[in-house]
Amino acid sequence: MWEHRLLSHVEHTTTDGQSIEVIDPGRRNIDAGPDFFNAKIRIGDRVWAGNVEMHLRASDWHRHGHDGDEAYNTVILHVVADDDARICRAGGEPIPQWVVPVPEKLKAEYEYITSQSDVLPCGERLTDLPPLFLTDWLTSLALERLQQKSERILDWLDERQGAWEEVCYITLSRSMGLGINNDAFERLARSLPLIFLQKHADSLFQIEAFLFGQAGLLYPDRYPDDGYYQRMIREYKFLQNKFSLQPINGDSWKFFRLRPANFPHQRIALLAQLIHRGFNLFARMLECVDEKSVRELLDIRLEGYWESHYTFGVESPTQNKTLGRGAVRILIINCVAPLLYSYAVRTGSDAYVERAMHMLEELPAEDNRIVRRVAQGHIEIRTALDSQAAIQLNNAYCEPHKCLYCRIGHRLLSRSVK
Repeated sequence: MWEHRLLSHVEHTTTDGQSIEVIDPGRRNIDAGPDFFNAKIRIGDRVWAGNVEMHLRASDWHRHGHDGDEAYNTVILHVVADDDARICRAGGEPIPQWVVPVPEKLKAEYEYITSQSDVLPCGERLTDLPPLFLTDWLTSLALERLQQKSERILDWLDERQGAWEEVCYITLSRSMGLGINNDAFERLARSLPLIFLQKHADSLFQIEAFLFGQAGLLYPDRYPDDGYYQRMIREYKFLQNKFSLQPINGDSWKFFRLRPANFPHQRIALLAQLIHRGFNLFARMLECVDEKSVRELLDIRLEGYWESHYTFGVESPTQNKTLGRGAVRILIINCVAPLLYSYAVRTGSDAYVERAMHMLEELPAEDNRIVRRVAQGHIEIRTALDSQAAIQLNNAYCEPHKCLYCRIGHRLLSRSVK
């Protein structure tokens, strides 16, 4: 109510009868200290600049241990729903107090839309909102999700001193995990610098030995009859000593409920193919303009041993194994679009933001539990841009019940105090 100035129903006077005008509500503080910084308020005939503290009951000031805390010496106004105590500064001077009762309709609406549910609690109310309002919010949510993904990428870029290809390698590796093995793939890439792989990029076998050994998936006592596997163990030992490598824990990899085509072995072998071709992938991504050009960039095929194996030691019928259309779309969503957006943030080129958004708009919506939950709330989800927005809405606002920060929640709650 304070942050969004939903106070028209309240008498604008302090408990001691002085008039109040909120010139600027200030900036909300999400850390320790007063609830709002740098507010500007006219109390009586004087304008005050400082901080504002809020409690449901005035006595909560003492219960929360604010007495004597220097951080609260600059509080110019105490806003409460229940005036059950008088609060004074250390020298005995009373802090102006404003009683702002919470309307029963607002209480009921807030409790309803923040209730636990398998569907969006506010879903049945969304039909009352203008379609353009929802469309604009979904676009903002999609950009918010891209921004969130880009923050991690830009942190990696700073760690790697601006090496975009190295960051692309880590981002791509993480995306190859298809969700369930993302963290393991990221640890693998971060433990094995791209420059080491590039020194041996002319040998696919050595690239595979690097990756599988560093992934912790080579065990000397397993598959003694698998010649390829045993050769790979020997090769990795040589490379490990040469580059002083420490493999990640092989138990990090998850196989439960995965189809054989999505086993980590298959994804690592595909990653090896991309590196073997010469890893200048980021420079080529910058030239991609749509899904078709990304598919051409990632048009790789497993050869040799992996044509007849899904994992080590077990031969299977020979099959043509590539990155399918579905996998490419996942890589566009989780790797290509975030990288383009990150590049735009770092270089100030809006053209790459538009290109990232366009790629997501080209793709069909993802189909998962979260997207279905949001779609059941009368929100139309057609493209990957929409489904990414739906995931951001659910994860950043619905699940943590941050309805006050959501445009939909704010709109619905605003109506309940008018």
